[in-house]
Amino acid sequence: MTNKDSLEAKFISEVGRDAWDSNWKSVLNLSPELFDASINLLAAPRRKKHLSPKVQQLVSIAVDSAATHLYLPGVKQHIAQALKEGATQMEIMEVIELTSTLGIHACNIGVPLLVDVMKEAGIYDSHPVAGKPLDAHREQLKAEFTKNRGYWHQFWEDFLAMDPEFFEAYLGFSSVPWSRVNDQNKVGGLEPKVKELIYCAFDVAATHLYVPGLRLHMKNVLGYGGTPEEILEVFEIASQLSLHTAHSAAPILEQLAGAK
Repeated sequence: MTNKDSLEAKFISEVGRDAWDSNWKSVLNLSPELFDASINLLAAPRRKKHLSPKVQQLVSIAVDSAATHLYLPGVKQHIAQALKEGATQMEIMEVIELTSTLGIHACNIGVPLLVDVMKEAGIYDSHPVAGKPLDAHREQLKAEFTKNRGYWHQFWEDFLAMDPEFFEAYLGFSSVPWSRVNDQNKVGGLEPKVKELIYCAFDVAATHLYVPGLRLHMKNVLGYGGTPEEILEVFEIASQLSLHTAHSAAPILEQLAGAK
């Protein structure tokens, strides 16, 4: 058996046959050293298993399907592996629903900055709703958000005050995976702790790095009984996003260099 053959066998043993493809073959051909190091990076959280193999795959789906990354080969691979690990269609769809909320960070970042600019311009205090006590309708929306999502944070206050219509639309959108009732009359398919780990996964990914959300959702994970080790394992899986560079580029290099 050649060194490349043994490395391929190591990959399949450590990472899984379903993860092996022609792209990894190109990485192996061009840089056995990087290939071997990549196996070790992929295998480390799989060996520890603070998260179940199923949840590890769900975390990878969140990282790869996030709007800031959209790495479709990885989405397909990890959905297939999640199904093999026993994930249901509902559970995977809930990961997609949770990850689809990433775009609201435009408001989570933008509204506080807008408030700062309004204060600098001297118009915040005179604004008809910004910074004012919430009316009955807004208080109802705040209570519904807290009930559906299990938390409230100060950064929602000005957003809700200034545009309750859009806030209500987002409330409905983000509540979908938290309010669905399945065939057993249980809410959703994923337990709350796992939902919060999914938020952590796309917030911490290098393509997003949304610190306020990550801090909030880590606290929520711990509040639902999660452990620091489980959160750290999410970080380790999210860091594997960097391997998509070689997985995508090596086949192109091999093809074009070989064509010369």
